[in-house]
Order: sequence, then structure tokens, then C-alpha cells
Amino acid sequence: MDVRAAACRVEAPASRPLDGTVVRASGDSVAVRVAASRLRALGCAIRTGGAPLPPDAPAGLLRVERAPWISGGHALPECRIGWSGPVAVPMAGERDVQAACGIMHVHGRATGGPRALRVDYASVCAGVLAAQAVTAGMLALLRGGTAVRAATSVAQAAALALTQYVAVATTDPGSGSSRPEPGAERTPPFRSAGGVRFEIETFRAESWLRFWTGLGAERSAIAAGWPPFQQRFATATCTLPPGLQAVAAAWDYPAVRRAAQAAGVGIVAVSDAGTPLPPPPASPWRLRPLPTAQATEEAPAPDGRPRTGDGPLAGIRVVESANRVQGPLSGHVLGLLGADVVRLEPPGGDPMRGVPPMAGEVSARFLALNRGKGAVEADLKSRAGRETALRLAASSDVFLQNWAPGRAARFALDAADLVAVQPRLVYAYAGGWAEVLPAPQPMGTDYLVQAHTGVAALLSPPGRPPAPTLMTITDVLGALISAEGVVAGLLGAGRTGAGVRVETALADAGRLLRDTHEVGDRTADATAPVVSDLAAMAADPAYAALFETDGAAVYSRAPWTFTRPSDHRREEP
Repeated sequence: MDVRAAACRVEAPASRPLDGTVVRASGDSVAVRVAASRLRALGCAIRTGGAPLPPDAPAGLLRVERAPWISGGHALPECRIGWSGPVAVPMAGERDVQAACGIMHVHGRATGGPRALRVDYASVCAGVLAAQAVTAGMLALLRGGTAVRAATSVAQAAALALTQYVAVATTDPGSGSSRPEPGAERTPPFRSAGGVRFEIETFRAESWLRFWTGLGAERSAIAAGWPPFQQRFATATCTLPPGLQAVAAAWDYPAVRRAAQAAGVGIVAVSDAGTPLPPPPASPWRLRPLPTAQATEEAPAPDGRPRTGDGPLAGIRVVESANRVQGPLSGHVLGLLGADVVRLEPPGGDPMRGVPPMAGEVSARFLALNRGKGAVEADLKSRAGRETALRLAASSDVFLQNWAPGRAARFALDAADLVAVQPRLVYAYAGGWAEVLPAPQPMGTDYLVQAHTGVAALLSPPGRPPAPTLMTITDVLGALISAEGVVAGLLGAGRTGAGVRVETALADAGRLLRDTHEVGDRTADATAPVVSDLAAMAADPAYAALFETDGAAVYSRAPWTFTRPSDHRREEP
């Protein structure tokens, strides 16, 4: 009997595509706890305990024990979680990974020396990746493939989180200096006259100029401040002229906020760690069936190129229209799982392709997030561009975008438009705030989200004012959550025969880091060596399993390995 046909006859809500599945979660690390909570949200019943952890899974083991919606005697997926994984450097916890894999180095650049993130960031990322591996394995079975045994590690998660920094470091060895310039201040956050700390955001030099001019800053300070502010996402440093902080401190926060709104600059106050957030959504990925989709028992697979390739998502086709980090990295993760990803780019290509440093003819940072993808240029504001997008969607399984709110409707390329041409489409939106802030929302970018959700306060040592890390932690974790939602949406579409909408946000990353903050030990010193040079780390044979090169730059490899468990038999509870 065809596995997919049997599964489609089992009713499962799109928001809980793993209903009926039993997973045993062994171990007590942050990574396995996060993975178990994600699988539980997808509908799994989680059992804990069991046999001692195997030597190759010191951070945890996830094993699917039962899935009655899968026909026959198929072996079922599992995922083993390590600390150092394939790295030949002993690591026994989050602090070791942060030290040995470069997180302390990148986080500490803004203040002049390595610093540990005061959240279990790499472990949280590893937990999301582990849950994603199990879900992708179940999707492979649903689509008629074989089970996969996955392995990941906290070190591999850390390497993926730093891939853009490693790519830059290996093409431009002088980038990301960890020594602030003399006389400069580590800003933002800024501080108003009343003591309110705040973050600002803009991608436009004109808006930056209008904002500071409106507050009375000197033109020389405004001009000198723009390059480090603009480049802070790439460098993880931001040292600005002291005069800008002095100007901000002369105004109360309401006046600063009015100036920001008049200039088109995003602004949020930096929240305390205990500041409440709105209640979480019923589904962490806001999975829901597309209302205009017609469910069918066996909807035909999309027409198009042959379904070939490796990985549990082999044969899945993704159309991605996204920029910056979150959306492109989400598409990249899907590609690392085996999907065929095609980018929709504006005429002339994505401007990020030309941002230095270059790895050959293309930006190293761009390649860190987009290598291996195809590309089609289209002006989505035009009828011809919209028709191009519709044609691609009609022959694809996923449409992933991170456009500004309202842009999908203006393009006439919202979920309802695309499901009309592909009824089983997974329509994924990777946004900034979701329901965390009311409309009109400020720009949904990494540092604003850290500031508002309280993550910045979690990162600050006792007695120090809260400040976001300039390492793009919510961009990366938000991308992993987006890809996780896409895989869950594909599973839901496969079980119900209907299209699924997936909506995730950077604010979800902030919420997840807050929710896991009390778990784990962040006070112990690292026993692993502290990396202070990403290029040297990438060239070290001990780290060879983490990285790959195109000859011009170095990038992280896929954070999992997948094998067919020929010796793994289905274990009934």
C-alpha cells in the first residue's frame, strides 16, 4: 500500500501534523528539552527516560517509537544529539561550545574580548535542528521514502549560526576587529534624558540623516556614525561618535520617538527580562490550513523538474523571495535538507550579491546564506513579474517570503493567490513581530526584537544595563524556526491533502530564548580553548567536519548527517 495514500486517510489538523506519533526523548540537556517541546507542539506524545544515552549522543536522543499513520513495518526516524559531534575538540556543555566554536569571540567583538552569551543559544539552536530532523524524517516516510537516522550536535549548530562571519573572516582576515576604536562608545542602545534605553533601526542613509538632524546632531558625527551602524549586522561591532549619544541624552524618550517616526526610523525601548509578552500562539509556527484550498485524498505532485537529490527533503521544491538573513537562511536550511531552492530576485539581482568582501564575483556573506540556490529575476510590481512568480509557485511545494507587511497583498501574491495555482502549497511568511506588537509595527529586525522581547536584558551581566548582542542571534534562530515550520507545513499538507500557511517571526526566537533561560548552567567556566580567530578555526583540521570551501571562502556544512538505519528496526512501546 502506498504510504502517502494510507496516511492521507488519517485526519490530522494542519497545526499538529505529528498527531498520533510517539517519541522517546532521552537526556536532560537544553537541546533535547527544546526538541521535545517542539515535537510536542506538533502533536507528538513524548516519553522520557529509557536506556542510558549512547556514547555518540551525550546531549540527548530522540527516537520515534510509534506512528500508526505510517503503514507497514517501516523503521522510524531518530536523531542523536552530541556536544562536539564531528569536531576533534572535546566539548562537554554549552560554555565549551561557545568558547571552542567562536560564539564568545563574535559576541565579544563589540566590547574588546571574548564573552559568553548568557543564554544557552547554541543548545537552543541544536534543539530546533534536532526536532526538524525528526520531522523531516517523518515527511520522507510519508512521501514513500525510507527512514533516516539523523545526528547533529551543539557544535554544528554553532557553526551554522556563525556561517556568515566565517565566510567574511576567510575572505577578509582583518574584518570584525575585537578592539574598539579609541574614544568611541559601544552604542547603541542609546539613552534618553529620562534614562530610557532604546534601539533604533534603519537601512536608509536618508532616514538616519533626518533622525539625527532632527535631534540637533552635528553633520560630521552623523556622517561618521552611518558606516559602522549600517555594517553592524555584518561585523558584530558598532562604535559610534560619542556626540550621538550625547545628543540622544538631551531629549526625553517621547521626543526621540517622535523624531524617529518623522524620519521613518524604527525605534523600541529596551525591555527588562521580566517584561511580559503576549500569550504565545496555539501553534509556535501559526500553522493553519489555507482556507481556499480544496482537500483531496491524493493531490497530484506538481509538474516540473524530476525529483532527484539527497536528504529527507529531496524532490521538494521551494521558491524563496527574501532578503537579508532570516528568510535566505531559512531557504538555505531547507536546501541543506535536500530541497531544490529557487530565489526570486529583483531585476539586476539581489543587491547583497555585490556587498564586500567578495568571494570571487559574489559577496561572501551572500554565498554563506544562498549558495546552491537557483535564481530567477522578476519585477514583482509588474504583471510579467507576478506571472513569473505564479508559474514558479504552480510547480513548487513551498513559497517562502519575508516581505514587509502588506507587500504580498500589493503584489497580489498572498497565500490565497498562490494556492489557486497550487492547492497543496505551503505558503511560509518569515516576519518580525507577529502578534507581539500592535500595528503599526516598527521594523522587525534582530536588534529591535532582542531589545523589546527582553533578550537583551538576559544577555547583560548583573548590574550592567541591558544591551543586545551584535551577533545576529534572533535572525539565525528565527531562520531555523521558519525552516522548522516549513517542514511541519509540508507534513501537514501531505497528511491532509490541503495547502498550509506557516507564519513565524523573529519575536518567536526571542520568546524561545526567554522560555529556556532558566534551563542549564551558564555559570561554569569553559574547559575548551577559546577561539579568537574564525579564519584560523576554519583552517584547523580539528574543525574540518564543520566547514567546506569553494576555494574563495569557507562556509559551514549541513548541521546534520543522515543515514539509512539498516540495522534499526521499529520498536513498539
